[in-house]
Amino acid sequence: MSKSEDFAQELIDSGYDFFTGVPCTIIGNLITTLTDRPDITYIPAVREDAAVGVASGAYMAGKIPVVLMQNSGLGQCLNTLTSLNLIYKLPCLLIVTWRGFEGKDAPEHLVMGRTCNKLLDTIGIPHHNFNHDNIKSLVNMSYKLVTENREPMVLFLKKGIIE
Repeated sequence: MSKSEDFAQELIDSGYDFFTGVPCTIIGNLITTLTDRPDITYIPAVREDAAVGVASGAYMAGKIPVVLMQNSGLGQCLNTLTSLNLIYKLPCLLIVTWRGFEGKDAPEHLVMGRTCNKLLDTIGIPHHNFNHDNIKSLVNMSYKLVTENREPMVLFLKKGIIE
């Protein structure tokens, strides 16, 4: 299991410099780490679509944003991603905790847990899954794709990958 501090540092070292999102217990330590760092900006959001909007504004102000959320929030922000980010080429990395992965979680997470990949495929947003061995390579690859393609990208984070 990677430390939240190391995970945050990988994001920062790769070039991401603005963070926003909605809390989830899987990334609670990561959010605390980002909030406590005086050298970066973390703006909490009340809803996932608002976080995507804040990230879009940050990009227009010259930042490379990361949005943190759980996968139930993907449903909340699909319209924002399709009618704002994809149309106007406003990139962001979405780090999405994968609640309901393999049918293991509270009942309210199971439907989105089994369909989130299909939803992203349908709207054309690329996505990959973190594991214990690919954090650095996925973060670096995501930065390259997000900045070159100027589109959002999702990296799924299952419970147990970071502390």
